Amino acid sequence: MENGVIWRFQGNKVLDPASTISLRGVLEQVIGNLSTDDPRPTIPLANGDPSQFACFRTCTIAEDAIVDALRSAKYNGYAPTVGLLSARRAIADYLNRDLPYKLSADDIYLTSGCLQAIEVALAAIGRPGANILLPRPGFPFYESRAAYGLLQVRHYHLLPDKGWEVDLDAVEALVDGNTVAMVIVNPGNPCGNVYTYDHLKTVAETARKLGILVIADEVYGHLTFGSTPFVPMGVFGSIVPVLTLGSISKRWMVPGWRLGWLVTTDPNGAFHKSGIVESITGYLNISTDPATFIQGAIPQILENTKDDFFLKVITKLREAADKCYDGIKEIPCLTCPNKPEGSMFVMVKLDLSLLEDIDDDMDFCMKLAKEEAVIIVPAGMGFGMKNWVRITFACEISALEEGFRRIRAFYQRHANKTYLQLQG
Repeated sequence: MENGVIWRFQGNKVLDPASTISLRGVLEQVIGNLSTDDPRPTIPLANGDPSQFACFRTCTIAEDAIVDALRSAKYNGYAPTVGLLSARRAIADYLNRDLPYKLSADDIYLTSGCLQAIEVALAAIGRPGANILLPRPGFPFYESRAAYGLLQVRHYHLLPDKGWEVDLDAVEALVDGNTVAMVIVNPGNPCGNVYTYDHLKTVAETARKLGILVIADEVYGHLTFGSTPFVPMGVFGSIVPVLTLGSISKRWMVPGWRLGWLVTTDPNGAFHKSGIVESITGYLNISTDPATFIQGAIPQILENTKDDFFLKVITKLREAADKCYDGIKEIPCLTCPNKPEGSMFVMVKLDLSLLEDIDDDMDFCMKLAKEEAVIIVPAGMGFGMKNWVRITFACEISALEEGFRRIRAFYQRHANKTYLQLQG
């Protein structure tokens, strides 16, 4: 009560639990522990945003496409709810290069980055009492959006000793009559894994048997640099209906341009028959759109970008992944079960028995930020994997080298003295 007035509004408490499981919320805590007295530059090994590094600048073709779209004066107005037809056609053609059937523009829905594609997908499948299967570890935004949308979450495990493959036995055990979908992230965030054709086919067959759709998060599509090539989940769209999510953010190194897509990779038409397509368009009718001039630039970007640009990016990521993996091996308290083969990340296990005065992964990351100005992600709060951390290697090699030099110094400062004496 204020001067006799009772205000009838209050904050949306649903947002509180949703925000606590967001990656941004976790990183804000870690970054907030940086020392203001440390003159050294902060080493950002947390976010997958390589655009801040000169070696990962996007191609001039993409930049010129944006300039041309702006100067044409054709894209200063509103775009259709589902996106410009020219952009949707271009995205369909781009995705069709890897599919055994043909998508049309009607299968493509433009979104403000892949995050909005996730929002649309979860909103489209949500209903009272419904639940969704999410990978653990997995991208936490799914859990945040599910919490906000009152969609129940069940976690299936990825298996580190099997290259972070899906535990399909666990998936089958989790499903009940209210399960509507499972999420697959490939190439993997946070694990840096890339699934084989055979494993993805088995996932599709399992989902079909269970009667659930697959949400395939492929925002890191084609960012692979190991022995396993990228295979889109949509290849198996005739087995199980797939909602494919993607964007230009990662492959073109432009996350700030906020142009993504949601695709109904479903040649048998199950999404039309079930009302999912209607739900997608209904949600987009009350949502925001990506900037029209970005949409206008998409055909030129997708059609004209040269292979040598992609090869340069892959070469840089492979070099950085090797440097990151080697750096991890030099720090006794860190263990990496699998060398990354895709995306921009790697999951690393902490051995707390080799450390003193470190309670858990959050404590490790908070003290590392304060003492060494290095930012990495605590995977307990961030990804549901207590005493693991996620490290990104999408940065300059010099930044990686400096980052691991500081992490080694941090380890030596906090190392278990008994262990050091035995090693000495």
